[in-house]
Amino acid sequence: MAKRVQLVLNQDVSKLGKTGDLVEVAPGYARNYLVPQGMAVRATAGLLKQVERRREKERLRLLEEKEQAQTRKTALESVGSFTIRKQVGEGDAIFGTVTDPEVVAAILEATNQEIDRRGITLPDIHKTGVYKAEIKLHPEVTAVVNIEVLPL
Repeated sequence: MAKRVQLVLNQDVSKLGKTGDLVEVAPGYARNYLVPQGMAVRATAGLLKQVERRREKERLRLLEEKEQAQTRKTALESVGSFTIRKQVGEGDAIFGTVTDPEVVAAILEATNQEIDRRGITLPDIHKTGVYKAEIKLHPEVTAVVNIEVLPL
């Protein structure tokens, strides 16, 4: 069995790794494809130190993002509930439904925080009342807020 070669990837390679990853591949794959295409370079001691510093910076950046998301979560949950006014018919049934952009607008009005509408999970809302909505602020941080639907 041939000896494996260590490389540092310069760009994402499917089924192998992401930019900056240290990978071990067959010598022929490295010599004939990855290195000539500029997708990877041979791992040296200096390059490994550089990669380690880059990983540490990235880890700190991700930690900072998570802390900011936690702060935003506590701010959103401390508000209590967000009010959305809709036109109402018989039996407290609303015309249409409450949409993600309406929730984003209510949050922006109440807290001045921009929320990505794609991170909002709403239940089916067809009547007035109080509903719980989940807002994904970070892959590991989700806030649960109350949405109060009232008649106009």
